[in-house]
Amino acid sequence: MKKKVLLGMSGGVDSSVSAVLLQKQGYEVIGCTMKLWEPSESEEESSCCGNQAIYDAKRVCDKLGIPHYTINCKQEFKEKVVDNFIQEYKEARTPNPCIECNRYLKFGTFYQKAKELECDYIATGHYASIEFSNRYQQYVLKKSKEEKKDQTYFLYTIPKEELAHIIFPLQDYLNKEDTRKIAEENNLAVAHKKDSQEICFVPNDNYQSFLKKYGKYQEKKGSIVLKNGKVLGQHQGLIHYTIGQRKGLRISYQEPLYVLELNKEKNQVVVGSEKELYGRQLYVEELNWMIANNFKEPIKCKAKVRYRAKEADCVVYIEEEKTRVIFDSEQRAITPGQSIVFYDEDSVVLGGGKIVLF
Repeated sequence: MKKKVLLGMSGGVDSSVSAVLLQKQGYEVIGCTMKLWEPSESEEESSCCGNQAIYDAKRVCDKLGIPHYTINCKQEFKEKVVDNFIQEYKEARTPNPCIECNRYLKFGTFYQKAKELECDYIATGHYASIEFSNRYQQYVLKKSKEEKKDQTYFLYTIPKEELAHIIFPLQDYLNKEDTRKIAEENNLAVAHKKDSQEICFVPNDNYQSFLKKYGKYQEKKGSIVLKNGKVLGQHQGLIHYTIGQRKGLRISYQEPLYVLELNKEKNQVVVGSEKELYGRQLYVEELNWMIANNFKEPIKCKAKVRYRAKEADCVVYIEEEKTRVIFDSEQRAITPGQSIVFYDEDSVVLGGGKIVLF
């Protein structure tokens, strides 16, 4: 009897090719698209969770002869992802909504739906790998073989108990050209569909306008200051700035200046030299460990503080009220609201959490 897989389909080439690969591997595949966001009439529809995505996914399923379902997750997406996105910016932090979507929707609600349909597995088109580890005696999440495509940074919130029931069909594929070629060979209409790069619910990647429209965010001007408090100019509202930013400050100084901190209490943008952007220590909350361990002793591992950052050696200290991380070398632009993800020397994801202080 064939094992049954519920495949998350966004209407893009990656999830569509995943359906082909799962079929060829002998699984009974059910395609499923989550309806996450409904833009207003004046806004452009998202390429990964709107009506066009549903239509494209259904076309692929019809072509392959597999069933396709759509589940309405708009309310949960708003509460868990969009509202969190808005609140984080109001707190002068920089959120990562893709991580929250994976946490609550793609490996939360979707996983529960798979159990309702009596599926053995769920699958997505992420570039990552899952395998059984003799070292840890459990299934583990590992980086993709192609570092540039690896998406494990966004997947650290998956409960470790689910790993044995997840398939990433693209884990052995090294580049997008390979997946597009498979789509062409199988005459899939989405073979050359453009990848979605921006935040799916933010029109034209203009998050400031989105926050003002949906979050009722009121811009409040304030001071741009050096760390010693010297005022250099005026900012237009904290949502227009992020740590590490250089352009758009509209102030003149004897050397290039970068955003070091967003001080919500004083409504200040703190700036300084590039050297001042670097730090070795941060604190973490909302930790999810993907490896079964009591972690009472300090952990030596590697970590990255943003998706495009390079992994660096660090030590993780699990303390009573907080978790502290100290890197061996200084890291650039550590940003509250972003995530830190931990890896061992074999590219296994140990876990991760949200940066709160540095």
